[in-house]
Amino acid sequence: MAKLYFRYGAMNSGKSTGLLQAAFNYEERGQRVLLAKPEVDVKGEDEVVSRLGVTRTVDFLVPAGADVRGLFRRHASGDDPDALVDHVDAPPVACLLVDEAQFLEPAQVDDLLRIAVLDGVPVIAYGLRTDFRTRCFPGSARLLELAHSLEELKTICRCGRKAVFNTRKVVDAASGAEHFVFEGDQVAIDGVEVTYESLCGSCYLAESGGRLG
Repeated sequence: MAKLYFRYGAMNSGKSTGLLQAAFNYEERGQRVLLAKPEVDVKGEDEVVSRLGVTRTVDFLVPAGADVRGLFRRHASGDDPDALVDHVDAPPVACLLVDEAQFLEPAQVDDLLRIAVLDGVPVIAYGLRTDFRTRCFPGSARLLELAHSLEELKTICRCGRKAVFNTRKVVDAASGAEHFVFEGDQVAIDGVEVTYESLCGSCYLAESGGRLG
């Protein structure tokens, strides 16, 4: 039986790089993969963007409220109404790779499980576990509940310890200096509206004044 995998980590833990490497590994062996990401992630628009500078256009974006299994089936079969040719004969899909999976809706994560179990196609989802307030994203919470396999991708805090939390920074309009914030909307795209830094528990509490959430 195919499985649903969730590979999660703090910012800068190599999630998008790992996804692109997984796609390369499949294709090097002559197997077809599909790449997807939530439409809300406007960084790179329709591309997966690695911090190493590698990019790749996704096969489809997932809008809010969309039927992910329906989108997958359409693209897996070679049907694309937005392409110059509506249908092309396509080989079977060996794996669906999903970037920024934390932005998926819980019902869309349910669709990922159906793709794996009912359609027999492995799904590997990459994303953050928690936001800058240490709260779980709804999509990540559902992945933690449903995934057959959980894998933490690790990165390092500025102090050298393992980083587990994501902190948000904004620029002060008066001074032009960046500072940490611990309130605000859950979704703010890195590099578009704000920047982020991954910290260990000790450094996070030092910056937040002891606050968690």
